[in-house]
Amino acid sequence: MPELMTPAIILVAPQMGENIGAAARAMANFNLEDLRLIAPRDGWPNDVATANAVGALDILKPVQLFDHTADALKEFHTIYATTARPRDMRKKVYTPREAAKNIAVDQSNGKRSAALFGGERAGLSNDDIALAHHIISVPVNPKFASLNLAQSVLLMAHEINLTTDKTTPVHMPTGDSALATHAEFDEFITRLEEELQGHNFFRNPDMKPTMMRNIRNLFSRTDLTQQEIRTLHGILSALIGKKIN
Repeated sequence: MPELMTPAIILVAPQMGENIGAAARAMANFNLEDLRLIAPRDGWPNDVATANAVGALDILKPVQLFDHTADALKEFHTIYATTARPRDMRKKVYTPREAAKNIAVDQSNGKRSAALFGGERAGLSNDDIALAHHIISVPVNPKFASLNLAQSVLLMAHEINLTTDKTTPVHMPTGDSALATHAEFDEFITRLEEELQGHNFFRNPDMKPTMMRNIRNLFSRTDLTQQEIRTLHGILSALIGKKIN
């Protein structure tokens, strides 16, 4: 399991309980636990948010509620404001991925970070952005730059989680069967060659080495399991009318 990350997700004046719940669900998916709300339109607790969180609110820390953004930021060292619109403020602008890297470095140095997300109608106000040290801007289609609030949280939570995630980029699940050893694989190839030879498959003897090399490569492109090797033996036995032990 990836290391638990401690940055807070702060929703400023969120309007829809559906988005609050979906944001909480995204946080739980990606190992974040600190959700804070600034003056949610429909109050808190919110039954619609709870329903859309699908149990995520039970995993997160108790949601903290504030009337003003500044009150929610007092314990943090680095604050990011998310916005798609250019603002007349001189602040460094990060992509979510680069911001996530900085958040991870800060955490390793004992610093806490928070990310501000604006409400559905108008996003963050200039006053809210003025409280932040940096801006996060998602590189999106400039002709349609508006992101749903919960989707924005999901995207940022995913990037933060990637900074500590150790998942192998590509893997092949084998279920209950172990991978076949080279000896088991070679035993099957040897048996296949014998049966092909016995059934006159190699009509041109000079081509046999090349054909067997191609056949071996064909079966070795994926990591066969012991169960798959047994299945291949079973196919051979069925084709030649013999039973295997």
